[in-house]
Amino acid sequence: MVRTTSKPSEQQKTVDSSSQSLEVVDQKPQFAVIAPPPPIVASVNDRIRPLLDCVDRLRHLNIMQEGIQLPTIVVVGDQSSGKSSVLESLAGISLPRGQGICTRVPLIMKLQNDPKITAPNLHLEYNGKSLPVDEFRVADAIVLATDEIAGHGKGISNNLLTLVVKKNGVPDLTMVDLPGITRVPVQGQPKDIYEQISDIIMNYIAPQESIVLNVLSATVDFPTCESIRMSQKVDKTGERTLAVVTKADKAPEGLLEKVTADEVNIGLGYVCVRNRIGNESYEEARSDEARLFSTHPLLSKIDKSMVGVPVLAQKLVRIQATIISKCLPEIVRKINDKLDLNLTELNRLPLHLSSVAEALTAFMRILSSSKDSLKKILIRGEFDEYPEEKEMHCTARLVEVLDKYSSDLHSKNFEKEDFLMEEILALQETKGIGLPNFLPRSVFLNLLQKRIKEIAATPEDFVGRLWNYIERIVIKVLMYHCDNYPQLQSSTRRAAQNLIAKKKDESVDWVRDIIGMEMQTDYTCNPDYLGTYSKLIAQQNAFMEIMNDHGKGSVMNLEGVGETEIGHLRNHIGLVQQAFDLKMRITAYWKMVLMRLVDSMALHMTFSIHKMINKEMEEEIVQDLMAPGTGGIERMLDESPLVAEKRIGLKKRVNLLKESKEVVANIMDRISLHSDQERV
Repeated sequence: MVRTTSKPSEQQKTVDSSSQSLEVVDQKPQFAVIAPPPPIVASVNDRIRPLLDCVDRLRHLNIMQEGIQLPTIVVVGDQSSGKSSVLESLAGISLPRGQGICTRVPLIMKLQNDPKITAPNLHLEYNGKSLPVDEFRVADAIVLATDEIAGHGKGISNNLLTLVVKKNGVPDLTMVDLPGITRVPVQGQPKDIYEQISDIIMNYIAPQESIVLNVLSATVDFPTCESIRMSQKVDKTGERTLAVVTKADKAPEGLLEKVTADEVNIGLGYVCVRNRIGNESYEEARSDEARLFSTHPLLSKIDKSMVGVPVLAQKLVRIQATIISKCLPEIVRKINDKLDLNLTELNRLPLHLSSVAEALTAFMRILSSSKDSLKKILIRGEFDEYPEEKEMHCTARLVEVLDKYSSDLHSKNFEKEDFLMEEILALQETKGIGLPNFLPRSVFLNLLQKRIKEIAATPEDFVGRLWNYIERIVIKVLMYHCDNYPQLQSSTRRAAQNLIAKKKDESVDWVRDIIGMEMQTDYTCNPDYLGTYSKLIAQQNAFMEIMNDHGKGSVMNLEGVGETEIGHLRNHIGLVQQAFDLKMRITAYWKMVLMRLVDSMALHMTFSIHKMINKEMEEEIVQDLMAPGTGGIERMLDESPLVAEKRIGLKKRVNLLKESKEVVANIMDRISLHSDQERV
């Protein structure tokens, strides 16, 4: 009988050309897993072993806790798809089997080829222990270790179990076997068993550094497999997915079409295998597998580069070499970046203080740096320390609040509906025996005081808001500079709050004095007063002409007042001229009052801030720190538990990253040396 084989699919050609241009050789069937690997595998193993040792060492160091993902072959499959059997065939050892979930924890399987040893060397690593395992009792040992990790029963755990297998003839591979996917919980399993398993699987297969080894049973439709659905979520193009089809002997019909049509988009191709059945030895299983794919009328048509455990081993070794070689430079970069970041953060922590002199030096440094920061943001208008926080751009914010204060003062409208009636009534109530047409000073002061009383609350409200804002700024700056010494923060905050309260009271007293002065005396030497008054009073003649001539109407547009009704004033013609003069005087003088209130507030604000930063703040903080019963400067000698914990954590991370960096550096040196020797 003539045996026919199909040509390799285009997809299979792509896979072979992308894996370091290494071709799969169609060799004679290999009957024993423990036989020395064929030359092509041995050649790849010579190059991959240092890289794999590097990745395994980094995984052992738990570098992934630093957010650095490692190249990993992740084995996934639906429950009873034959995952464990595939791993058994690759390793030549027995793993737990049975109904339900056999793998209840992520099992890292490290296969290490060692031609020098005559007997397999196996051990399990979990919970900080490393235990030797007998080759023929490894399944029982895994069950016991799983029970210790995940508890007795059928629950699962995300804690790792590592099986190291050193044998002659195994491929150099490291794989992570995950629990099989089950949708319906059985008795003894949690109700959310599917969600738990799904979360574990997605956590492992999501990183771009992971290769998904998807184990599919030939007896099912591939698109219905839950493991396919999960892998397609994170690898839509299939470029990171290799499919292993088990139980080919049980469902040979249509298998060729399934693996060549590729309905589920498997980018790295398919490998069909026949796993060990019953009590077969591994040698018998491999012999029967080779015979099956060579003689079966349907399965023999599948290209030999797509069948058999030896082909699967070759593919996995090559894919693993490719992904590690691709990822290693990025791993080196990430380790260096993380190390620099953690060293910088560690160096920012304060030295642990051991003497009062050191504590005093650190305290004075905090005061000095706090003063410098406050001068920059409150006085000089430099905000390089807080470029993105607009509230900390203090000089600009102070100008804004001062402009708002000025606007509030000027927006107060003192114009009554009945023009000049307030002035006329005031003149009537201040009449006395004396020369006629003489403007008494008392009437001017009376009107001025009424205006000042109406705006008196505005300056007080302003200084309250001003010091509330400055308090937020000062405390934020002080807390930042005291961040490494939490034992200082409470006293420093208290001192700042006390000082700001004093400054607020001082400002309120000053405002009340200013308001009192304005109510007491009408005085200005500003020539703008006379200039404004002269311009306003120049309208008096035109005003009086209208008042005396009823035919000219009763509306007039006056500068400083606007268009106004004046007809009602003809009933008070005897006092109108004097009232108009009084109105223009108070209008011109009020501009001077408002100008003084704004200008003096700006000067007071600036002076108070300077005085607080340059002198008062330091005195207040020192007094509070050295007050009786507070512990004084010695309290700085007691390192904060938070800082101590942070220091310990950073040191551990730095040591981990340094060790990881050294591991990678040693491997890179070995690779460079090996490359130089090959060129020679």
